[in-house]
Amino acid sequence: MSGSTGSPASPSEGDVSRAGVLALPKAELHVHLDGSIRPATMLELAEEAGVAMPASDADSLAEVMRADDSDDLVAYLKAFATTLSVMQTASQLERVAYELAVDHAAENVKWVEVRFSPWLNTQGGLSMEEVMDSVLAGLRRAEAEADVRTGVIVCALRHLHPDISMALAELAVAYRDRGVVAVDLAAAEAGNPAALHAEAFRYAAEHDLSRTVHAGEAFGPPSIRQALLDCDAHRIGHGTRLQEDESLERYVRDHRIPLEICLTSNVQTRVARTFAEHPVRRYFDRGIPLTLCTDNRLVSGTTVTDEYLLAHEHLGFTMAELEQVARMGFEAAFLPWPEKREMVERSFGQGSRQGRIA
Repeated sequence: MSGSTGSPASPSEGDVSRAGVLALPKAELHVHLDGSIRPATMLELAEEAGVAMPASDADSLAEVMRADDSDDLVAYLKAFATTLSVMQTASQLERVAYELAVDHAAENVKWVEVRFSPWLNTQGGLSMEEVMDSVLAGLRRAEAEADVRTGVIVCALRHLHPDISMALAELAVAYRDRGVVAVDLAAAEAGNPAALHAEAFRYAAEHDLSRTVHAGEAFGPPSIRQALLDCDAHRIGHGTRLQEDESLERYVRDHRIPLEICLTSNVQTRVARTFAEHPVRRYFDRGIPLTLCTDNRLVSGTTVTDEYLLAHEHLGFTMAELEQVARMGFEAAFLPWPEKREMVERSFGQGSRQGRIA
């Protein structure tokens, strides 16, 4: 890891601009490895592996892979079969992980939590341990070359058997001191309740590993309740439909449970009709901890910087408010408390401690 020791930038004054948002130190807490491959890399890996792609040049492939025409979350997730076809060898995984971290560093993202399900990367014969070692090698290489730090979130998948979730939780715990920072529960919510996977999350909790859960995206507030009660989640991935239950909304606020907000993805999956109608403005104004994330850089065709600019353009976030969102991202990170405090101070100055960081 490389780090800056100079005075942090203070972009909170003046109008919101792309340059200003780029200069803002940021944390990315919700990005899927298998939804965030560079299109050019996909084509190169596909040629090497003899795998067909739906387009033959990078720009066309980026357009095809972007999920603007999805009807719902299930349709949105179909793109992952294509990306996973070139993420089945150690060298493929190392490269994809490395490039994802470097791409974040280019946006002044100082901390990125990369999530994926190693179970999905074993189709070429790798063990889940070999998958994990390859991804971590790519992330460590990026840390050695760029000003970025990384952690891994291991995703269990709602539609798979609970035994697989337990195997993934055991893998995550085994790698807890080697780069894994949390477990997650992802994939289609409807018909796949979190309770089915509660044992795996209990195992993670018993071994002091943090938890986040995709909830309140394709399914309503009951999904969020399940995440909190059945999986003991520390954070909620998306949480878009939280506003439909004001009592639960107050609970999330009062217990300081951060929401991992993904604006573009939520519009693409139709959980928010438009950017202007996304409830993130409501949540921010009501004091709910939250952060802005990409979800999938390729499938959503976005960047962290783009997500911040969308919050400004469609929901009126000022530069000072975006800086507050950025700080909340660091505060919600799955990092040891002294390291979070140091990262906030290095990014925003010693007078900037807030909330749990103080």
